[in-house]
Amino acid sequence: MRWVGAVLTGGASSRMGRDKALLEVGGRALAVVAATALRTAGAAEVLAVGGDLAGLASLGLDVVADAHPGAGPLGGILTALDAAGSEEVVVLACDLPGVDASSVHLVLEAIRADLTAAVAWPEHDGRLHVLHAAWRRSLALPVLESAFEAGERSVRRAASTLPAVTVAGVAGRALLNANRPADLTLDQGA
Repeated sequence: MRWVGAVLTGGASSRMGRDKALLEVGGRALAVVAATALRTAGAAEVLAVGGDLAGLASLGLDVVADAHPGAGPLGGILTALDAAGSEEVVVLACDLPGVDASSVHLVLEAIRADLTAAVAWPEHDGRLHVLHAAWRRSLALPVLESAFEAGERSVRRAASTLPAVTVAGVAGRALLNANRPADLTLDQGA
């Protein structure tokens, strides 16, 4: 079944001090690390949403301007869901240096196993990871849009009424985000 991947690349990167999406780890830009995980997992198409569109395109990524620039990850997710040409959309933050195809497979398999679910996201160490999720476009988009239009900017709160699947077994390494230069090592987490 065809599905689309999206990488959120439009964040301000204020704690990092420079554009996280274009920062290299292991010789690859963080946006490319996430896009590669999505492609390897079988995405028919991978979109980079927001940020330095010219810089991202120069890395070979298909870019989409964020329809809600400056509105945080929820705006990026809305843009990704709206731009995707598929019912299933896996959305990743660009700042996951350890993300891999197996972590993408787990959330995708979880949403496919529950046809009533609007979202599937990992839980690790008691924390939901909302920026590593598989979304069912037809169920999620109207609810997220309504919350956004009402002023909500938190992904977790906007999605709180959606039927969700919590996914266990995703390696912590795949979920660690890089907010500061010291976070860019690939040997973190288990």
